[in-house]
Amino acid sequence: MNILDTIVAQKKKEVAERKLQKPIAKLEKERFFANETLSLKSFLLDPARTGIIAEFKRKSPSKGIINDRVTVEEVTRAYAQHGASGISVLTDHEFFGGSLDDLLAATINEVPLLRKDFMIDEYQLIEAKAYGAEVILLIAACLTPVEVKTMAGVAKGLGLEVLLEIHNEEELGHICEAVDLVGVNNRNLKTFTVSIDTSLALINKIPQEKPAVAESGISDVDTIVTLRQAGFSGFLIGENFMKQASPSIAFADFVNQLKAR
Repeated sequence: MNILDTIVAQKKKEVAERKLQKPIAKLEKERFFANETLSLKSFLLDPARTGIIAEFKRKSPSKGIINDRVTVEEVTRAYAQHGASGISVLTDHEFFGGSLDDLLAATINEVPLLRKDFMIDEYQLIEAKAYGAEVILLIAACLTPVEVKTMAGVAKGLGLEVLLEIHNEEELGHICEAVDLVGVNNRNLKTFTVSIDTSLALINKIPQEKPAVAESGISDVDTIVTLRQAGFSGFLIGENFMKQASPSIAFADFVNQLKAR
């Protein structure tokens, strides 16, 4: 099995356990479940903002520990203060060292919050809303086009926006009406190799009414300029900031460089 298959197999076990621990009726009583949500699509299209979806990520299967010394509150507060258009929080524990408590901790910010995880069950969408997410990620490589359509529809019913992540031309077929944003992951989830050429090759095939987000492999301002000129509205960046001793300072410096351009 490749790493993606391994993660999905583990996720199925986790979700089955969590359904027993915290039934949907209990999730629906959580304080964030009835909340109005902010729109990541609006924030990305706001010219006064950076277009960056800044990510909190402790570790990854390919890099191991990236940063386990900083707090969610400290880092995401800096992301929000310095103009992030969105904040992404990894909630997968086994492979990325995250948790739903991390998502909850990031709700201190008035910036759209993306739950980044491997979503394979509608239960996770209800869970995302209950823990303060405003946007959810659906990964085309984990789901069939029918599953994407069904899950995106459920998410919309909960008031959540949907970011669909694709990796290649074949996955363009997963895009449906209920998807708000289309992300192109420059990291191949099966081999973990990274190339922004993936984004550049797919941008003109993504429907114009669905803002495009480039994900992974963005480590300098020049890359953002290139991707923006190609037509991307959003740029999901995590590792580049999280690998620094102070992700907060790294993000502020990066934004200042971007503004200078």
